[in-house]
Amino acid sequence: MEDVGKSKKLISLIFFLVYIGCIMLCAQEIPRSYVAYKTLGTLSIDGKADEPSWDKAPWSDFFIDIEGVKKPTYSTQMKILWDENHIYFFAQMEEPHVWANLKQRDTVIFYNNDFEIFIDPDGDSHTYYEYEVNALNTGWDLFLTKPYRNQGRVLNSWDIMGLKTAVHINGTLNNAADIDKGWSVEIAIPWSELIETGSSGKVPVNEFWRLNFSRVNWDFDITNGKYSRKKNKKTGHFLPEYNWVWSPQYVINMHEPERWGYVFFSENSIDDGTIDFEIPKDEYLKWYLYELYRNLISNDGSGKRIWKTTQVEKFNPTKELFGQSVSPVFEKYDHGFTIWVKSPFTHKTLKIKEDGKFQNYD
Repeated sequence: MEDVGKSKKLISLIFFLVYIGCIMLCAQEIPRSYVAYKTLGTLSIDGKADEPSWDKAPWSDFFIDIEGVKKPTYSTQMKILWDENHIYFFAQMEEPHVWANLKQRDTVIFYNNDFEIFIDPDGDSHTYYEYEVNALNTGWDLFLTKPYRNQGRVLNSWDIMGLKTAVHINGTLNNAADIDKGWSVEIAIPWSELIETGSSGKVPVNEFWRLNFSRVNWDFDITNGKYSRKKNKKTGHFLPEYNWVWSPQYVINMHEPERWGYVFFSENSIDDGTIDFEIPKDEYLKWYLYELYRNLISNDGSGKRIWKTTQVEKFNPTKELFGQSVSPVFEKYDHGFTIWVKSPFTHKTLKIKEDGKFQNYD
């Protein structure tokens, strides 16, 4: 019996080690990517996505927890299409209780369950867009000059001119007496509202942009048939929200754009066949530079970013990428600092300034 007990313990240990190994191997370290194809015809923005273009467009990977690894309670997927005038999004969310109560445009929509889009056209982590929408089709569009870590300005008065959105409820909205299947949202954003901050100033045909998508979901209470965010009974504070995303951030912060996914806009229509997209090698270098950058800055409590002196003093990094050794350089100036490296792949100089802005040049 003692041998049997030891064998069971050994088997349990093996399963535990396999489980831990799977977690380490399956963690989404490389941002996800998606190929967006051209539409076959006109899309009717009604929240249903029942046209042939949507039917043939590929689904994204299922959303994952913002910190990675953990599987969300409810499934979420999205699709992307484009034409000469618009970029189109469709998201489908499993949800047994579809509810929303925020009806005022440009209010804090993520205080309801919502769907969110983040777009950085030129991938420099600055001048990017955010759009949030709830099941009432109430929207919040924002333009951010920089991430919050860099004291960026949030232009809440900015509006997406020509925006079209629609929500479809697969069930009944705000009805606590039944069980729903979920809700979906369809969105059309004019290119003219986005391309000014792109690197080319044009529709990105056969180019990629950095995007990510988030779904905020709350535990809830039902009082007199009405939904509300659930509170901790002891403290009276709202329980923390769930953040389920397309490409994991590995931190509970959507505003680190360098971690977002890659969307490649193929010149092919959805009927021309699928293509493969490979993330350029310089992007791997860029991720490494941002890893070093995040390790160099901290917060003194006042909201001002400061350098970690000990990290600066021992800055001497080297990394092996695709068989090439790279050694980024730290340079200090009166006004700040830069971290830069010469790419062995394209021979371009890749640089991050003290305010977190990315640049590359020949």
